[in-house]
Amino acid sequence: MPAAPPVAELVARARRGESSAFDQLVRRHLRAAFAVALAVLGRPADAEDVAQEAFVAALERLDDCREPARFSGWLLQIVRNRALHALAKRKLRDPSDHVIELGREPVVGDVVLRAHLLVALAKLSPVQREVVLLHDLDGWTHAEIAEALELSEVNCRQHLFTARRALRAELAHEEVHHGTGT
Repeated sequence: MPAAPPVAELVARARRGESSAFDQLVRRHLRAAFAVALAVLGRPADAEDVAQEAFVAALERLDDCREPARFSGWLLQIVRNRALHALAKRKLRDPSDHVIELGREPVVGDVVLRAHLLVALAKLSPVQREVVLLHDLDGWTHAEIAEALELSEVNCRQHLFTARRALRAELAHEEVHHGTGT
């Protein structure tokens, strides 16, 4: 199987109108875009919508990407801005809206764990959420995250360490107080 083309090459091809090149960019960055949107919004459905909107905007503004090799960071900035805008709109519509809601009906097993994880993620700073989701959900390296978020690798590692520690503490607290174990 041939090596995947570099991002800069895909951007150049997409600028020339090759839809398959943009499709490859989407496939490479979809999970990361979702992770960043989820880090801001806290709701998977909203994050999916924002990620899709961001890809449409990126395609429309592809010529604005001054450094094609840094497409990832440019795209994730579009995702982050759109997610922040969506969050602001949501808060305007309903200031009492809570990002994470468990609902009235009892939930069990993985659904409870997922709900607790979303609550724990919501308590992290936005940059910590982005780093932990990009690293642990999408498998990005520290170097890739650092470049995309314009952080140093050391700073990226520190955010990941702090985020994981906070998540462990919060999930342990949930386990003790809500008894989600079997």
